Amino acid sequence: MTAPVTLDPARSALVLVDLMDRIVALPLEPRKGTEVLTVAEELASVFRAAGAPVVLIRVERPGVAEQPPGSGLVAGLAQDGDVEIVKRTIGGFQGTGLDDRLRELGVTTLVFGGIATNLGVESTARAAGDLGYDLVFVEDAMAAFTAAEHEASVRLDFPRLGSVVRAAGLTFGRG
Repeated sequence: MTAPVTLDPARSALVLVDLMDRIVALPLEPRKGTEVLTVAEELASVFRAAGAPVVLIRVERPGVAEQPPGSGLVAGLAQDGDVEIVKRTIGGFQGTGLDDRLRELGVTTLVFGGIATNLGVESTARAAGDLGYDLVFVEDAMAAFTAAEHEASVRLDFPRLGSVVRAAGLTFGRG
């Protein structure tokens, strides 16, 4: 983990990936999906209170007539003013208009949480890095299918892409 990170609310957005009932309910490590959801909801409240955007990304399977049960965002997660994105790939940028929405909002720093750490979160973050965003990863707002997959992302990959913090290590200031 890195030192605490101070964010400018006018330039930062919280990006939460795949916090859907059917994904939160999966057997996850190193923490349960419900624990990830609790931290994510707390972060979202802090971001909204600071006037910073909250982006909620969920996946839909392409080419099927009906999505599996539990494919919506967890009830109560989305609030008025949040940006909701539907993706059809592992990452949240391809074909979704997410980059345009973030640029319109003046966002330059993305703060990540979600499930799974090494799949949807990492894929979205890598694309964001390629697009020039500064990246912050909230380790306790993520989980994966195994602890080893989670740890590989947060200990090996994410430190090369940005800052890795716990939720308590985030604060807002003015940039």
